[in-house]
Amino acid sequence: MSLKNSILFILTCFILFSCDKKRIFDQYKSVGNAWNKDTIATFTFEQKDTIQPYNLFVNIRNNDAYQFSNLFLIVALEQPSGFTKVDTLEYQMTNPDGTLLGDGFTDIKESKLFYKEKMKFPQKGNYKVSIHQAVRQTGKIPGVIALEGVTEVGFRIESLQ
Repeated sequence: MSLKNSILFILTCFILFSCDKKRIFDQYKSVGNAWNKDTIATFTFEQKDTIQPYNLFVNIRNNDAYQFSNLFLIVALEQPSGFTKVDTLEYQMTNPDGTLLGDGFTDIKESKLFYKEKMKFPQKGNYKVSIHQAVRQTGKIPGVIALEGVTEVGFRIESLQ
């Protein structure tokens, strides 16, 4: 590849990946090759706007080692006042044939999962989001101790404009 083509390729990649105008907050935490049930991914961010609505997402990066069709999460959103709202969420992670849902060209897929839609933050200040997995095998009470196939957990806030 010539120098001119290399520069053009790098410039094109930079333009494509830097055009994310809706992103307010976007961060990932690695959980290794398996997400332990006691591992909590925590994200802290400052929110200054209480007027505009935002979409909040949980992002999951997983690979073919993920064995389940669904993903159960417990997500807690702590406000600056200390008030905490806890939600138990369920997401479909595979097609009926077992192939992973999500975006990606390799065996690693990224799923952008809605957490809260058109949410207005009630107060200014520092918020904390805590996410942990709550997957259980059918017919078994204890949770899956190490959820294989999940490699990273993320949290994202987007503006609606």
